[in-house]
Amino acid sequence: MSAASATPAWEAIPRRRLIPARWRNPIGIVGAAIVGFCILTALFGRFIWTIDPNAPDADRLLGPSRAHPFGTDDLGRDTLARVIHGAQVSLQVGLVAISIALVAGTLIGLIAGYRGGIVDLLLMRVVDIMFAFPGIVLAIVIAGLLGATRRNAMIAIGIIIVPAFARVVRAAVLEVMGFPFIESARALGGGGLRIMFRHLIPNIVAPLIVLTTVYFSTAILSEATLSFLGLGTQPPEAAWGNMLSTARSYIDQSVWMSIFPGLAIMIVVLGFNFLGDGLRDVLDPRVGGGIGDVVTKK
Repeated sequence: MSAASATPAWEAIPRRRLIPARWRNPIGIVGAAIVGFCILTALFGRFIWTIDPNAPDADRLLGPSRAHPFGTDDLGRDTLARVIHGAQVSLQVGLVAISIALVAGTLIGLIAGYRGGIVDLLLMRVVDIMFAFPGIVLAIVIAGLLGATRRNAMIAIGIIIVPAFARVVRAAVLEVMGFPFIESARALGGGGLRIMFRHLIPNIVAPLIVLTTVYFSTAILSEATLSFLGLGTQPPEAAWGNMLSTARSYIDQSVWMSIFPGLAIMIVVLGFNFLGDGLRDVLDPRVGGGIGDVVTKK
């Protein structure tokens, strides 16, 4: 046997082809890098840039400088420190709001898809009614009724995202319900709860992961909108939305006050959207390109 023929098949494959094609997703990689940077900034940024985001200073409305890379606001507070604190606020609001939507929406969609009939009809009509209202308008109404605090903003944002999760979960459950293993579980005496939590949920994880990532950006954008309108995080605590709200009064004197929090919102929202698109491609079972495929074709 020659040395060439003794070489394992996988060693003859170019190194880049060992990685499945669906994992080589530039958009997803860029999104993951942006999201990772945002998370690291929120967690460790305050230890690197130690200026108090709420400490006023005599140097007001300054542009970018060595002492203040993002400038200062109308009270002389460091804009970079406030943008870093705003990242913490945005990720916290997004995490809590998405958790509310994920739990409530999954339960509604799961019950509607599994039970069917009148239960499905009633639950989906409630979801349709919620979809009839523009999401941000509904969030403004809920936050206004509950009170202008960050906690109530989280609840309001979570509620407006619930219908999206419920509809996607219901559609995924209806698809899985047609698989033979569900009939087998029923024939073996599996109860409704066992079937839902042992068989249905594990088979709808992929769309839930994608939906969670995509709607994380919606939650961040909604929090910024509520804070801009005075219904979210309240001053003097920094949030990207209330920073923009303050900056609009000084747009002629210092445009930097609005540029940096606006860029932060844009970049983070794009990052989560890119990551969601990448995960959708990776988790789509119809996308091929695995190692087995390459070896077979070889």
